[in-house]
Amino acid sequence: MDKMKRLSNGIEMPRLGLGVWRVEEQDARNSVRWAIEAGYQLIDTAAIYKNEKGVGEGIRQSGIQREKLFVTTKLWNADQGYDSAHQAFNDSLERLGLETVDLYLIHWPVEGKFKDSWRAMEEIYESGRAKAIGVSNFHKHHIEELLTTAKIKPMVNQIELHPTLTQVDL
Repeated sequence: MDKMKRLSNGIEMPRLGLGVWRVEEQDARNSVRWAIEAGYQLIDTAAIYKNEKGVGEGIRQSGIQREKLFVTTKLWNADQGYDSAHQAFNDSLERLGLETVDLYLIHWPVEGKFKDSWRAMEEIYESGRAKAIGVSNFHKHHIEELLTTAKIKPMVNQIELHPTLTQVDL
């Protein structure tokens, strides 16, 4: 298996990375730093994980050049909507201490809001502050609905996949 996956916009994303779900803020710094020292290049966090500050500190303490990492974060459900998605993205950047992220995702498809959130994400992408945008936990019908108004197609649909949740259709 290739170590990298080329997204539709040409950005290369590592196939394997460190996810920090359920990692406490105070532990995120060391977890991220140690993972980077061990060779990980992709770090996956989210606003709802409440550890973005620790993730950013771990990135800085690793001493690795920012360009060598792929950082993903996600828009939480309560922050969905056009204006609130812009604000939530700015808040995530501030907590991370970064000027850009490599991938920004809508964490879950909140009915009545995810299309407005996507419109904000398209603007964030076009501004260059997110190098790629996508969705997480979307089913086929959610993506089909999003595509009725999207100018930019999602570059990623991050899904949960394990032996007890096979997601065959996706």
